[in-house]
Amino acid sequence: MSQISDFDIAVVGAGPAGLAFVRCLAGAGLSVALIEGQDEAALREPAFDGREIALTHHSMRLLKTMGAWDRIPADHISNLRQARVLDGGSAFALTFGARNADRLGVLIPNHLIRRALFEVVEGQAGATLMAGRRVAACRVQTAAPRGRLTLDDGTTIRARLVVAADSRFSFTRDQLGVGAGINRLGRSMMVCRIRHDQPHGHVATEWFDHGQTVALLPVADPDQRVSSVVLTLATPAVADLMGMSPEAFSAEMERRLKGRLSGLALVGTRHAYPLATTWSHRFAGPGFALIGDAAVGMHPVTAHGFNLGLRGQETLAKVVRSARGGDIGSERLLARYQHEHRLASWPLYQGTNALVRLFTEETPPARLARGLALRAGQANGPFKAVVKRTLTA
Repeated sequence: MSQISDFDIAVVGAGPAGLAFVRCLAGAGLSVALIEGQDEAALREPAFDGREIALTHHSMRLLKTMGAWDRIPADHISNLRQARVLDGGSAFALTFGARNADRLGVLIPNHLIRRALFEVVEGQAGATLMAGRRVAACRVQTAAPRGRLTLDDGTTIRARLVVAADSRFSFTRDQLGVGAGINRLGRSMMVCRIRHDQPHGHVATEWFDHGQTVALLPVADPDQRVSSVVLTLATPAVADLMGMSPEAFSAEMERRLKGRLSGLALVGTRHAYPLATTWSHRFAGPGFALIGDAAVGMHPVTAHGFNLGLRGQETLAKVVRSARGGDIGSERLLARYQHEHRLASWPLYQGTNALVRLFTEETPPARLARGLALRAGQANGPFKAVVKRTLTA
């Protein structure tokens, strides 16, 4: 006979969005089940995955409020003083800078943020971690409790609200009958750290070259001579790079960077991620809500995805807490979350996709258009102010 457990909320996925959502409900008097396929050891000490997360000021404030910020080693936090956008072989750059001692944001390794969030959730009153278990089936119904999840070990979870936070290819979203627009781009992102001769000066560079997109992100390093490289190419080309020896890889990267950095040496491991963008047709419904990449999966080029995921879970947590003992799974209540998060997400999602199309098309008109767009953006003070507010909000 299968075990049946009752909770107020069942969260599927213990990534940053899922963990942050559970933490934002601390003290609300709600019982929360957090279901995650990875085992507890992998959550407690996540492996380095190559990704450096650019956090906005809002995300930093949120991590501080949750108690996670102080658990991130200070010597792994890299300030971001300036951002530059380059096009092809042109020497012109669209730049965004911070005034005086201010910073546009910070860059922190993804695995350290995940570890910090797990630490503040672990042992939280009312939260039950179910690690190493996966959802085999999930459905919602009109009668309370609305949510019913069957785990792969036969356990049944009943909940007043089901929250899907299990990636942009969310199994839970599919089980809930929510469709999504998924665009598999046929390209992959390779990330790694490299050491180089020139100090990075805490400047991030996004370079839209012909046939490739390169981002150079400043990593916390006493000499400022280590950067994270994010290289976007056709998936077979990324596979070739992943298979090269460290020496051959470093030489190939120096060639691809066309002399912008010298003395390159690979630091640590390389990681590849196939690229796809997703937009869920609904972010919520009676008895369920989607957060993080399960709601909207952004292209990484503008670094909005992680910050948008944190903002979305914060919105949902505020809506849930506002119920004050009422029906946390009501359609009317969750419609507030959907409206607010879609309003925040849609312009960023569409704008990012338009930017990717503009800067990756290789036709002569497209090349001309992006050169003109960069120069117009640099000359337009109000435009730069809006972009800067987006970066630092």
